[in-house]
Amino acid sequence: MWFDASHLQGFQRARHACDQGDGINGYGYHKHDGRRYGLQTINDGPSNIAITTEFVKVPGGDHGGDWGVRIHGVPMNDQVPSITSIIFYIGLEGEGSMDIVSKMSKKGLESPVRMEGDTPDLGDFEFQIVDGPLNDIPGPGIKQDLTRTQWWDIIMPKLVLSARERLMKETNQQAALDKPYAYFTLQNELSEDDDEIANLYAFQKVFKGEFQFDILFRSASSPKKITSELLGLELNRQRQGFETRFENTFHLEEKGFSSNEVEFAQYLLSNLLGGMGYFYGSAVVDRSHPPMQDEENFDGAAARPELTPPQSLFSATPSRPFFPRGFYWDEGFHQLVIGKWDNDLSLDIIKHWVSLIDDNGWIGREQILGDEARSKVPAEFQTQFPHYGNPPTLFLAITRYVQRLLNYHEEHQNDVPGQQPMMGSSTLTDEQLRVMHLENPTMARVWLESVYPKLKLNWQWFRTLQKGHIQRFGRQANNDEAYRWRGRTPEHCLTSGLDDYPRGEPPNIGELHADLLSWMAFATRMLKDISSHLGPDYADDVKEYTLIEQNMLENLDVLHWNEEHQVYCDQTVEEGEPVHVCHKGYVSLIPFGLGLIPVDSPKLGATLDMIENENELWTPYGLRSLSASDPKYRTGEAYWRGPIWMNINYLTLQSLYNNYIHVPGPYQEQAQRIYTNLRNNIIKNVYKDYRKTGYVWEQYDDETGQGVRSHPFTGWTSLVLLIMAEQYS
Repeated sequence: MWFDASHLQGFQRARHACDQGDGINGYGYHKHDGRRYGLQTINDGPSNIAITTEFVKVPGGDHGGDWGVRIHGVPMNDQVPSITSIIFYIGLEGEGSMDIVSKMSKKGLESPVRMEGDTPDLGDFEFQIVDGPLNDIPGPGIKQDLTRTQWWDIIMPKLVLSARERLMKETNQQAALDKPYAYFTLQNELSEDDDEIANLYAFQKVFKGEFQFDILFRSASSPKKITSELLGLELNRQRQGFETRFENTFHLEEKGFSSNEVEFAQYLLSNLLGGMGYFYGSAVVDRSHPPMQDEENFDGAAARPELTPPQSLFSATPSRPFFPRGFYWDEGFHQLVIGKWDNDLSLDIIKHWVSLIDDNGWIGREQILGDEARSKVPAEFQTQFPHYGNPPTLFLAITRYVQRLLNYHEEHQNDVPGQQPMMGSSTLTDEQLRVMHLENPTMARVWLESVYPKLKLNWQWFRTLQKGHIQRFGRQANNDEAYRWRGRTPEHCLTSGLDDYPRGEPPNIGELHADLLSWMAFATRMLKDISSHLGPDYADDVKEYTLIEQNMLENLDVLHWNEEHQVYCDQTVEEGEPVHVCHKGYVSLIPFGLGLIPVDSPKLGATLDMIENENELWTPYGLRSLSASDPKYRTGEAYWRGPIWMNINYLTLQSLYNNYIHVPGPYQEQAQRIYTNLRNNIIKNVYKDYRKTGYVWEQYDDETGQGVRSHPFTGWTSLVLLIMAEQYS
């Protein structure tokens, strides 16, 4: 936590959590390896300070090892006086204790500040706060010595939700017009009662100009204790190692990208990894509505919301300030990036998500676990309904894993036996830990067999609860593979992930949705590939998936292709008769993006024409979400009615690359031209806007290319890294 201590208003805008309203000139991780190292820069223009936080974890001993953080601040404008007050706090939840062991004084604590503590999980440990050698202070304090660290302890029942408010109340807040830095300080006193023990300790430092200090955590069981000197050496080593590994993985310098463009690409990966979190707590679910009850009898309002038993989730997040939780629709795209960088880290996250699929095959589309997560979500959006789904994008990520597995063994088939890492070995390197489920066939099979039953259950849930009607409305089809998103409301289909994208109005139970049938055909194909990989014991499953996939692809054309408009369309029912609802845009692109259109099909040519048409989807910045010729274009909230989104642009590019530009066919040359131009447009625009604003964004305006809405949004916008690297498998 920090604030500008040079004037009164600086204290009033103290920084603590990520907030889009703070006016920060850009922040995020510029280097992060997902396991033990990260470097983040925060450009706080209003406070005239750029703060870099750099951390490293050093494994060892019986309790996880040591870690250290170096915090370095530099004035953004050295012609303006810069005074920065920083509060670092340490808290314990659950069993254990901590105490300051430095000599306590009303004037403050001399450097290095030392604390000792213990918990059942961490054992005995020590904290140190160590000043850098060149720190300066703005002047004398009132009663405190500002060359020292100010301190305070407190008993807090809920640390995370209320720490900032309580700490800010406990600073000296006297009239402070001349020297606010001297007044807004902690009290340097114990607040424990005789029968209570503090569980939160705060430490405050005041600096003039540039500053640096270290925070060191030392485990008593670590064989070699971390020091400031060792921290500096390890930070340099990890920084260089990250840069080398990044180039070896994505080859951007080799492709001719500039150093600034490579830095941008590192930011895309690092901020996605830095946004990973472990969440634990209860969700809110309403199971009071019969699962097959149709929407005309259910208005979507929560009738009997109940807290579930506590659940846990390890997940990436779309946006640290605005969407700091797990989203099923987003996570499959996140794992395309993470899996390319760290295969086994990605598999751990995917398995966490799969574990949340319940015995009926349902998984909540938003994972709002615990009080902290709910504090970020309006009450009307907190309740999940177990007959509402989301696009099963985890199937995308698992498909990529199977491809990596096959590619890895093809590339390493001549490796000398016995060089694979031993399971449970204490000498495994980080690099070995990243590829254990690629190198070891037994581990790969065990992982696939562990997730397969839940994935199949989820697929069966879609085939039951998202089934559409064919015979009831007299539709002509040779099989019953048809689907509709439950949870439709006028003007919205939140469950599709495309929110306000235009559908048939008013909502009715006769709808069929082209994008959902496409996702189901893709998921069926993926399950077929997994069961084929698992061998003869799964032969019956392979036969089932093969037949169902054929039926789905047949109905995709029979039910959803519109010859007049030459596009895939939804269906609705008007006066008892099925009719097409055609809105050219992302829904029309999903069959193409998932590789469901044959290379020689005229439908492919029509889709490519729609993509390349400036009056439809094409812009100099990427493909817009809804055709510029559509009556609904840029109407209402205009969320998915025009703006450019990176997830569907990525799906389009990866499908062009994997399915069409390298395969001979009547549309190969057109596909190659579209791929080259679309890739260049996306990279150029997202990079240009990053350099201008300091952020990547949730979406991009299709008329100006400007980033809009949530930022930083290094969820699926980080897919631009894979587009730069041309790594689509």
